[in-house]
Amino acid sequence: MKKQIFVSLIILIIAFIFIINIKPKEISLDQKIGEMLILGFRGTEVNSSSKIIKDINDYHLGGVILFDYDVPSKTSGRNIESKEQTKKLISDLKKLTNSNLLVAVDAEGGYVNRLKPKYGFIDIKSALEMGKENPSETFNEASLLGKELKELGFNLNFAPVVDVNINENNPVIGNLERSFSNDPNQVYTHASSFIDAMHEYNIMTAIKHFPGHGSSESDSHLGLTDVTNTYNKEIELLPYKKLIEENNLDMIMTAHIMNRNIDPENPATLSSIFLKDILRNELKYNGVIVSDDMQMGAIVDNFGFEESIIKAINAGCDLLIFSNNNQEYDENIGEKAIKIIKEAIISGQISEERINESYNRIIKLKENYNL
Repeated sequence: MKKQIFVSLIILIIAFIFIINIKPKEISLDQKIGEMLILGFRGTEVNSSSKIIKDINDYHLGGVILFDYDVPSKTSGRNIESKEQTKKLISDLKKLTNSNLLVAVDAEGGYVNRLKPKYGFIDIKSALEMGKENPSETFNEASLLGKELKELGFNLNFAPVVDVNINENNPVIGNLERSFSNDPNQVYTHASSFIDAMHEYNIMTAIKHFPGHGSSESDSHLGLTDVTNTYNKEIELLPYKKLIEENNLDMIMTAHIMNRNIDPENPATLSSIFLKDILRNELKYNGVIVSDDMQMGAIVDNFGFEESIIKAINAGCDLLIFSNNNQEYDENIGEKAIKIIKEAIISGQISEERINESYNRIIKLKENYNL
């Protein structure tokens, strides 16, 4: 009996020592920074020696975004050529990397859809066309898209657009039929149906472009877009307000637009007034904020590469997109962005606490989708 008690005590002591020596895996600052980046790259196939694979593994990148057209070279076939090729590319991206990778695409329907019928993908109506029908039909239409995205291996769709169609001649929204309606309530109901359809297939969504791009008269891809005299806060924030209250959002994407009545110095992507005061505090949004492409003309032509990254993070962006698909292609863009962020932390321009906030939001979202 004494022997049994002695043996039991020894086992308990060993178990106790084992337990107190188990430490949770520490996440390095490099890993946290890497999770904040989504990169674009060239290539319709990858292998273990591909630059993007090495970058994902070496820098712990949070995600990638795929395109069908390469803007710098003005050629097709950047990442997407056909169904089978795209499916294999995504499968290989996941197999060859050590991360819970976000694989994103812009698939709104209509004119803005990287998965075009000419490559063998299904034809999806534009938001404007969907908005003319019952929201249940929007759900059905978006379900076809969600099913295709899941089959291909995507897990993030940068859609739907919740910009209100205030200016029907808007070159980047209205003219491209990207808005559901000029009625903010209709925008909300159709966007909600679109999101529900994506979620049926475990596809994350990012509503865009906060705080509203629908009244603009120019294209923020090309330069700084000023909506100071056209923006209607009550109308344009309504879809965001209702969708946030519905508690069904994964991400909100920022807009590179200026409203000097609200922030006289910074576009929304770089503005803590828009992202912290309005989106976080006024609208009570606690999820992931993703920037629109940090290489668009509105940003690169008016703010330095370093300044814009530091400002975006301090303003409240959790994820930064570097599409590598605007004026020029830089295969080292990820490494350069990470270096800037690390140096800004060392110099005190960005706090580690700010990085931790973003990292925790991103990881929580990924865990919700079992990535």
